[in-house]
Amino acid sequence: MPSVKFKNYLHLHILVVIAGFTAILGELITIKAIPLVWYRMLIATILMFIYIKVAKVRISIRPKSIVKLSIAGILIAAHWITFFAAIDESNVSITLSMFSTGAFFASIIEPIVYKRKIIWYEMLLGILVILGVFIITQSEMEYLTGIILGISSAFLSSLFAVLNGSFLKQHSATTISFYEFLSGVFFITIYIILFEGGFNAAFFNIPIYDYMYLFILASVCTAYAFIALVYVMKLISPYTVVLTYNLEPIYGILLALLLFPEKEKMSPYFYYGAIVIITTVLLNAVLKNSRKLKRKKLRG
Repeated sequence: MPSVKFKNYLHLHILVVIAGFTAILGELITIKAIPLVWYRMLIATILMFIYIKVAKVRISIRPKSIVKLSIAGILIAAHWITFFAAIDESNVSITLSMFSTGAFFASIIEPIVYKRKIIWYEMLLGILVILGVFIITQSEMEYLTGIILGISSAFLSSLFAVLNGSFLKQHSATTISFYEFLSGVFFITIYIILFEGGFNAAFFNIPIYDYMYLFILASVCTAYAFIALVYVMKLISPYTVVLTYNLEPIYGILLALLLFPEKEKMSPYFYYGAIVIITTVLLNAVLKNSRKLKRKKLRG
């Protein structure tokens, strides 16, 4: 019989595969990025609300906190929109490779938000990430728009993650996500009304398989993945979780190559650049862990 520890690690890797599969669904869904994210956040909000009622989670917070979470909700919505738009403009492999640059952006954003010194090796690794992006860009100029959108998505994701880290000190993860999803739906709705001509019959007249993929995206890849991750993080160290989630681009690219072999076939230089970026991200996580261990020894 597998041990409880093995089951938890297996569960964590399944969650990372699910995260990588999000990009696959973005490729399969035929509607554009903005309505796609609207549907995703709406369905996820409804499912989260059901979970809150069943689990009897208290979500009452101060109006000031709601404003802060609403700003974060706009950021996560913008991150998802640019992420799926990058897939539309390029492919899954390009998008996930660019998404890996998020660790570089986090190394710049964190010192500013938390007012700490910039760590020298983070900047050095950041230069390596830029080198990896440069290698990919030189060989895949036809996907330049997708590359720019992918990098934008990575920046927004890093900004969101840093801000969310400060929110977790005050509110439960469930409360945070519910208000962020709800505010994301609200602001995308306003955008659609003001700039996209509003909601008409065509907006809801989408293929039945799109509805099926959207439900999987919102339920399995968003609501379930979030709740399960919170559970796993109680049993596995944060370092292990972060390091394992850095494998998301690898899992996603492998799935894309398996499912869309023709569209995802890239030049050798793309894979050179992708290897540089992903290896740098993993190395960053390892160095951060060793730094934490040294601090613990000094305190001990």
